[in-house]
Amino acid sequence: MTTRIEERFAALKTEERPALMTYVMGGDPDLETSFAILKALAANGADLIELGMPFSDPMADGPAIQAAGRRALQGGQTLSKTLALVQRFRVEDSTTPIILMGYYNPIYNYGVDAFLTEALRAGVDGLIVVDLPPETDDELCLPALKAGLNFVRLATPTTDEKRLPTVLGNTSGFVYYVAIKGITGTASADPAVVSTAVARIKSQTDLPVAVGFGIKTPGDAAAIGAVADGVVVGSALVDTIAQSLDAEGKATDMTVSAIGNLTAQLAQGVRGARKAA
Repeated sequence: MTTRIEERFAALKTEERPALMTYVMGGDPDLETSFAILKALAANGADLIELGMPFSDPMADGPAIQAAGRRALQGGQTLSKTLALVQRFRVEDSTTPIILMGYYNPIYNYGVDAFLTEALRAGVDGLIVVDLPPETDDELCLPALKAGLNFVRLATPTTDEKRLPTVLGNTSGFVYYVAIKGITGTASADPAVVSTAVARIKSQTDLPVAVGFGIKTPGDAAAIGAVADGVVVGSALVDTIAQSLDAEGKATDMTVSAIGNLTAQLAQGVRGARKAA
């Protein structure tokens, strides 16, 4: 049985274009606005959506995403509410893949079996858990795969030839290549360097390779999309949310429309990527 993630990448392969993958934090800046943002992402060209699970100690996240997590947590967002958000989204959208991205601690506290059951029921398609290396696959990765969820692993600029097969071992859905060293939102991805890295990964797997970190503009999306199967944009979207809020950090009339406009621009960049290559 194929997942929505696998179906979406297969469809995009026939279209000969990369995927636009968008990241936002669940519950940022509040639950209702977060739901409206999910709908706006899908309506304006996001092919897959990564939804952050807020956590109090997000070690791989840059300032923008850390701030988004704090806003969500201060607004009362929990893992249970994030799952409910996906379930609500699924009432209107049964096709856009949703990948939950975050850290293991909230899942561990929730209980792995209960989490996987609820995630499947809600309509989650995959997981990216950044602090679980392959050596801990028994904890979550293998149970998730058995349950029918894709488990997406990160490869980085420091993943060498000896380590790469281990990283790829139980990865499914796609491989997420982190284009820069360090935390999110702090530098720009270099298409030439990314192209070499993607080719190296593809020599060892048939999975699509999506590239994230350091992709901020439609031009960035087009350049990286020319050499990758997917382009992930996170900090730029989260920054756009932050910039639309009022002085008290609350959503305004501009919040959802600003996200929709940026997503449409990014989608246009991605859709022109192979033509420009």
